[in-house]
Amino acid sequence: MNRYLLPLIAVIIMIPILVMGLRVDPSKLPSQFIGKAVPEFDLPTLKNGFRNFASTDLVGQVALLNIWATWCVGCRAEHEFLMELYRAQTIPIYAINWRDNRGNSIRWLQQFGDPYVVSAFDEDGRVGIDWGVYGAPETFLISAQGTVVYRFTGPLNRSIWEREFVPRIAALTE
Repeated sequence: MNRYLLPLIAVIIMIPILVMGLRVDPSKLPSQFIGKAVPEFDLPTLKNGFRNFASTDLVGQVALLNIWATWCVGCRAEHEFLMELYRAQTIPIYAINWRDNRGNSIRWLQQFGDPYVVSAFDEDGRVGIDWGVYGAPETFLISAQGTVVYRFTGPLNRSIWEREFVPRIAALTE
């Protein structure tokens, strides 16, 4: 009898914890960097490993930093919208290709289009960890001063863009 009682008690304790976890919206995950300078990094670029892309390159203009990977289903879902932003020249989009294969990533951009000013290559994922990345895709809005203004976790689309990014960008460019 006792050997069944302990697992039953453990399950009863775990149920409320799991239910609370289901109520958390993953697109609203907190970021310790909101209002702070972008985390320092210096990575080789995806297409040209001899040139580096660094955190200092994000200073001087309002920009997006998109964390993406070819293995990421959400990245594929948001890619056409990123291409729309690129074609409209709405805002410069920089990227970090996170925990991916360089060859696969280059082929992916050739096949679907490249909306990025430059894409850094974070093969081992260390820079993503420094940014507090939970998973791809994640998009950060960066001010001209190089501070993180906003973070969105999940695939971008027109509705999210209009609701979450447009007002913040307008406030930064006034």
